[in-house]
Amino acid sequence: MTTNFKTPTAAARGLGSAKSGTGHHIKQRVSAIALLFLVPWFLYAVIAASRGGFDGATVWLAQPWNAILMILTLGAAFYHMRLGMQVIIEDYIHKAGMKQGLLILNTFVCVGLFTATALSVLKVWISAGL
Repeated sequence: MTTNFKTPTAAARGLGSAKSGTGHHIKQRVSAIALLFLVPWFLYAVIAASRGGFDGATVWLAQPWNAILMILTLGAAFYHMRLGMQVIIEDYIHKAGMKQGLLILNTFVCVGLFTATALSVLKVWISAGL
């Protein structure tokens, strides 16, 4: 005997699970755990770096561990943001074309922001060694 857990409306429409919710949930939780450690470091770092003005911040960011942790923080933050916005778009936008367009835009914006910020950090890091 099989048990059917679908609501009558879902059974009539033939809709079921999209089969991707668990993976998405795990990715978002892993990025949140990474941010749990990286954000306090980031806040401390911004405060410490800002005390020396622009030159002090540049010297601080030119140190390898600071640059690497900054890029990791930016990567985790933009990835987490992309996953969160994806859920919002999928849940609240019902027109198929609009939904696909916004999902593509979401990905492009997050990748673009990460690329711009990571390249900025790398430029400071590399140019300080010259």
